[in-house]
Amino acid sequence: MEVCSDLEVDINGEETVFLNKRIICKYSETLRKLLGKSACSNGNLKVIFNDFPGGAESFELVSRFCYSNGQLSVMPSNVVFLHCAAKFMEVSKVLEQTEKCMEEIRYWSWPELLLGLKQCQELETSSEADSLAAKLMDALVEKLFFTVEVSPSSAASACSPDSSLFRFSCDSKSTESFKNSCARLTWWFDEVLVLSLGFVETFLKLMVSRRFDNLVISRFLFYYQKVKFCSASSAEKRRILETVIDTLCVLDRSCVPCKSLFGVLRLALGLNINKSSMNKLEVMIGQQLDQATLDNLLVPSPLKSSHLYYVNIVLRFTKAFLEGGARGGSQLKKVSSLIDQYIAEVAPDPCLKPSKFLSLLTLVPDSARESHEEIYRAIDMYLEAHTGLTNGEKLNLIRTLSYEKLSVESRAHMSQNPKFQAIETLIPQEAKMMRRFADQSPDEQRKQLILRVEKVEISGESENLKEHIEGIQWRVMELERACLKMQTQMEVIKKRSKNSSKGSNRSLPKLCS
Repeated sequence: MEVCSDLEVDINGEETVFLNKRIICKYSETLRKLLGKSACSNGNLKVIFNDFPGGAESFELVSRFCYSNGQLSVMPSNVVFLHCAAKFMEVSKVLEQTEKCMEEIRYWSWPELLLGLKQCQELETSSEADSLAAKLMDALVEKLFFTVEVSPSSAASACSPDSSLFRFSCDSKSTESFKNSCARLTWWFDEVLVLSLGFVETFLKLMVSRRFDNLVISRFLFYYQKVKFCSASSAEKRRILETVIDTLCVLDRSCVPCKSLFGVLRLALGLNINKSSMNKLEVMIGQQLDQATLDNLLVPSPLKSSHLYYVNIVLRFTKAFLEGGARGGSQLKKVSSLIDQYIAEVAPDPCLKPSKFLSLLTLVPDSARESHEEIYRAIDMYLEAHTGLTNGEKLNLIRTLSYEKLSVESRAHMSQNPKFQAIETLIPQEAKMMRRFADQSPDEQRKQLILRVEKVEISGESENLKEHIEGIQWRVMELERACLKMQTQMEVIKKRSKNSSKGSNRSLPKLCS
């Protein structure tokens, strides 16, 4: 007997389906409410659904269930669409079967779980899809956790770039073992790429909360970013990078390679990511600054900046390192040496402001520097490139040098270096002291000069004593030269002091040769 098709249903404008309203209304409470008494009439009717979950495909599944008198099998491959459609159509018999199927979700296979999540992605307009996705994602992570055949720590370390297996696996057996170990941990990387970024974020949070191996998560994040960037828009790249950074931030630092972080940094600077993620990235890099190289730090400055390198970000890296808690002496010395190399590299930049250069010079504690050779050369280059500095600016830079930490050659070079002479400008308090000093007789001045030199503790070691004496001689020489210059300038100062304004630097004497 031919079934009458007296109900026309438009599904989201995609497809029009013709049904028998008595059959469909027998199961669907939604259609019964919509059609009311018309469900029993003989006239043709039309219903339009604009937001049906899953579109024509899921509507067809529910219709087939109704037409087969509830005999349609519910299985992992169709349960998501069936459940959401049945919820929309209020087909209680379908809902009973879908909920029963979902109770067995822990026993689904990996492909079935992944397919269910892909179907949830297609049901963006359905509120039911969110609750289903949460259950599926939880089951997926649990499945992954127990599917890894080897223990996370041993396998992850085997895949680490620093592992002996990675570095010394020359024979075929060890190489094959390495490949197998990594394959057992990373087989799921490509399969998870089918999920949307929102689902990947949830996936990662669950992995972290379940204490999945942090090294494996880190490797996945870098792999995910690399693959997804190939076809992503700028906005998508920005969100991907922010997700990668925010997740890396909660992982164990030993599982996040410093070199990879600098790669992320260069991408982040070009994409203008949000400030919160950028701060997290800078802190992560700063905490591993002892593992960085000079090339890593030579980050080009932002486009609108005139100087060559991004000095501010290096300042922030170093502050993050120093604020990161107790640091071993070797780590601090590595960072100190690295910063000294960086200072020497950026010193010739004619656009680098003296205040910024001074910040670099005083960035690390002086106790971390065994030598000031690099600092001396950097200051020398900076003064060469910045001939327009004021005497005060030059003085601030030179005051960062420690005479005791310079070699004999550098001391000799400094004494003959014209850039390190005729630069000291006295502040008002010093000027008052020098006026009193200049009024004294030459013998009294010499006594004062000797008293101002630091006391030398005789240690018995001839080399140390020799260095101390050389330091004293250098200081006495500089002070004597300043004194002679003061004597010739005092008369001029006294004449000008009456006409000069308060606080004017023009009346201040200069220590120069």
